[in-house]
Amino acid sequence: MSFCATRPKRGAMEDALTIHRLHFAFTITFHYIFPQLTMGLALLILILKTMALRTGDETWNDSARFWAKIFGISFALGVVTGIPMEFQFGTNWSHFSRAAGGVIGQTLAMEGVFSFFLESSFLGVFIFGEKRLGPRLHWVSSLMMFLGSWLSGYLIVLTDAWMQHPVGYHLAANGSYELNSFWALLLNPWGLWQYAHTMVGAVQTGCFTMAAVGAYYILSRQHEAFGKIFVRVGVTVGIIAACLQLFPTGDGQGKMMARFQRPTLAGMEGLFQTQAGAPIAILGQPDVPKQRLDNPLTVPQALSFLTYQKWTATVEGLNQFPQDEWPDNIALLYFSYHIMVGLGTIFIAILFLAAWKLFRGTLFESRILLWALMLSLPLPFIANTAGWITAEVGRQPWLIYGMMRTRAGVSPMVSAGSAWFTLLGFLGMYTVLGMLFLFLVYREIEHGPGPDGSSAAHASAVAAVAD
Repeated sequence: MSFCATRPKRGAMEDALTIHRLHFAFTITFHYIFPQLTMGLALLILILKTMALRTGDETWNDSARFWAKIFGISFALGVVTGIPMEFQFGTNWSHFSRAAGGVIGQTLAMEGVFSFFLESSFLGVFIFGEKRLGPRLHWVSSLMMFLGSWLSGYLIVLTDAWMQHPVGYHLAANGSYELNSFWALLLNPWGLWQYAHTMVGAVQTGCFTMAAVGAYYILSRQHEAFGKIFVRVGVTVGIIAACLQLFPTGDGQGKMMARFQRPTLAGMEGLFQTQAGAPIAILGQPDVPKQRLDNPLTVPQALSFLTYQKWTATVEGLNQFPQDEWPDNIALLYFSYHIMVGLGTIFIAILFLAAWKLFRGTLFESRILLWALMLSLPLPFIANTAGWITAEVGRQPWLIYGMMRTRAGVSPMVSAGSAWFTLLGFLGMYTVLGMLFLFLVYREIEHGPGPDGSSAAHASAVAAVAD
């Protein structure tokens, strides 16, 4: 019997389904705070080590060592919060795991066996093995740490991409899905665009974090030489990432949705009626029962052009699809998408102004922009979270798009009360872990860069940069 035909009983099971979804949403949202930071910092640490190798300036090395500590703290919290999600597939989503395990098990196993151990092993080498390795091999360890981090991200994104756009599978006699093309899974076109968009978002998180700490050091007149390096690297890499987030990665991901998930695209844009020359909504509130957008502020014909490169092209609205194929929370989908896009626009504006000031040599004297960079620290975390909410809520009501409904994938033997019990337990534990993370990062920032955070180390760094 096919798993997509298996339907748990409604009523109490629907209540349990809601809690299962809330449980996984909470654990993965909290977890992703840490991988997005480590994936972003991995690239920036590699850049710092490259500059240290090229210039021979120890300031760049001290900067890399400082951010490796932040990377290590974030990596550890990512591991602790990531492992429970693997178990949730079996405990809360057993029907889904039984149906899709033959496919997604491949990428999840590869992530654990290859990329995780690559990243964790070379993180240890980077932090503890510098004296034995020498400058060039230590640079190689930063490269391998970067590759492990980004390979891990790729394999995880491929897992989600298969759920968004299933490829390379066949339906077995027992109703489960089995892999019949490893390369189709590995080169899923949806996954390629999703990965590029995800990683550029992670880079922006790393850049804003680095620039925010640098701005704090400059404004507080502590470790100013390091602060200037952090701001310079964060702004320079950040403006490139912000532009890439918009085009081509955001544009490419949008075209994937227009091709394979048209109800999702309509829900994201609040487009209830099919239109030729469809506008794009900048602001507005979706009224789902009345199937309209209240108080809209729109750009005429822009959605048609962005989607199909024709100002008069027809874009299908939600009225074109059966309501049981609509995303099940259009308001959340719409607002998440617009928060992501709005914050992305703000990032471009802030980083463009900062890059312009940096080019003119006046950024470090511009207290307004330094404050803007420092206060922007939480925004990329919010933007990345909103982006993932857009992707996952937009896929609903499907767990595997077009093949398995979300309500068909839950564990029927796990009651709503049991799910609430573990969710409340995770809320308590993750609160403690979050406080621990903030404390450890705060302690490292207060200690500052340099071999021991001493004023002598700071003075030598200032002299090195001045030269």
